[in-house]
Amino acid sequence: MNATSAAVDFSPTLRLLALAAALALLPLAWWWWRHRAAGALARRAALTVLTLFLTFDLVVFGAFTRLTDSGLGCPDWPGCYGEASPIAASVQIAGAEAQQPTGPVTERKAWIEMVHRYLAGAVGALILVLATLSVRARRELPFSLGWPLATVAWVIVQGLFGKYTVTLKLYPAIVTLHLFGGLVLLALLAVQAQRYHGRALALAAATRALLAAALLLLAVQVLLGAWVSTNYAVLACRGFPQCNGQWWPAPMDAQQGFTVLRHLGRAGEGGFLPAEALVAIHWAHRVFALVLVSALLALALALWRQAGGAARRAALALLALTALQVATGAANVVLHWPLAAALLHTGGAAALSGLLVSLQVRAVATSSSHVAVSRPSHRPASQ
Repeated sequence: MNATSAAVDFSPTLRLLALAAALALLPLAWWWWRHRAAGALARRAALTVLTLFLTFDLVVFGAFTRLTDSGLGCPDWPGCYGEASPIAASVQIAGAEAQQPTGPVTERKAWIEMVHRYLAGAVGALILVLATLSVRARRELPFSLGWPLATVAWVIVQGLFGKYTVTLKLYPAIVTLHLFGGLVLLALLAVQAQRYHGRALALAAATRALLAAALLLLAVQVLLGAWVSTNYAVLACRGFPQCNGQWWPAPMDAQQGFTVLRHLGRAGEGGFLPAEALVAIHWAHRVFALVLVSALLALALALWRQAGGAARRAALALLALTALQVATGAANVVLHWPLAAALLHTGGAAALSGLLVSLQVRAVATSSSHVAVSRPSHRPASQ
């Protein structure tokens, strides 16, 4: 009985949850003070936007954690060597760093990894607060209660992805889903934020079809990009626009490259993953980028042709983000994967996702009502 009790120690988890709640109190206090005179609806809308912004920051910081090889900075989960902070685990971290000075565990990497977990916990706490407020005001919500509840459920899924990213030692399929899941969380919050504002955008049927197609293509490209990053295939192709001096690189091993159930650096049938597989992974992402960019340019042109300044502003934002993605994607190859370009590439993908999801929400609202709305349909003063 004593051995069993000693084996299950929840104290690090409880301390981490307490720390996450304390961190969440900072933006909550700012939000309450800033919007204390506003109506209940306006306060919930502001908190949704604030949580959306912090989730975007979390996605970028998650990329920073990945790009600095800090994903195993603390080799257990949720704590660090069973402690709630690297300070308490300093002896174990120092010992691991002494054995491998450039290995996965160093003091710097441990702090980066734990800060990422702290931020994730704080965002999760904010999402739980949002869901609680939504349940209390479910009759006045401008969207289904299923959206905030689904967001809470997805936070739990993301937490599990984060756990298995560590415990399975950067298993590529899990890491890819974890990276993609951050953008899914962003999209769920973007839907709610847009619904609070209630501004519909009148779009032609062809433009709405282009928008839906672009959103689907972006999801595929994000998965391909996450697979490139997860497998460290960014530099498998040297040069741009050619790959290793060829317009169509050969040889490539797509079968090995896209074997999903395998460990990092390992082939599906055993042994190490060949370089030809990494080339195939990189090249698939680059070729599909041409498809996505074509769709985004077509969508931007269709939006520009729509009547009204809102559609044209959306077209300009879409063009700017597309240009950013092309420039940072090329810079990652030409400049040998600099941290700044890689972070901008991730941030651009997150911003593109938020923009397309917001446009989709606005377009769906218009397609059912056929009325362009410029102001929220629910007034804060009435709450």
